[in-house]
Amino acid sequence: MDTLPFDVMDQNCPSRLVLQRIGDKWTPLIFQALKGGARRFGEIRQVVDGVSPKVLTQSLRALERDGLVDREVFAEVPVRVEYRLTPLGEGLLGPLDAVRIWAEAHAGQILAARDAYDDAEAATL
Repeated sequence: MDTLPFDVMDQNCPSRLVLQRIGDKWTPLIFQALKGGARRFGEIRQVVDGVSPKVLTQSLRALERDGLVDREVFAEVPVRVEYRLTPLGEGLLGPLDAVRIWAEAHAGQILAARDAYDDAEAATL
């Protein structure tokens, strides 16, 4: 058995914090929006369909706090703010793309399994 520096099964394992961040609903979508370069808030919101301004603000702040996204404020009138992935954030693009590709390839199977499960549950009622 491989020995890891941390035990991911331990509730205090730091990897859980990272997994929680990248496993939330919006982070992978924000990463997709930013992988082409810097974007303004409104551009991100337009690309990430369905996210509310409040949730997008909270997500961007959390990603900035974690060092994955950089926020740059330009002293213009009106003030312009741009978001971009940091080098640390760019390092997550490969793993997130791998998960996205896997999800796209297997979404049909997952949906079929859900339908079969739901049908079986309904039959027992």
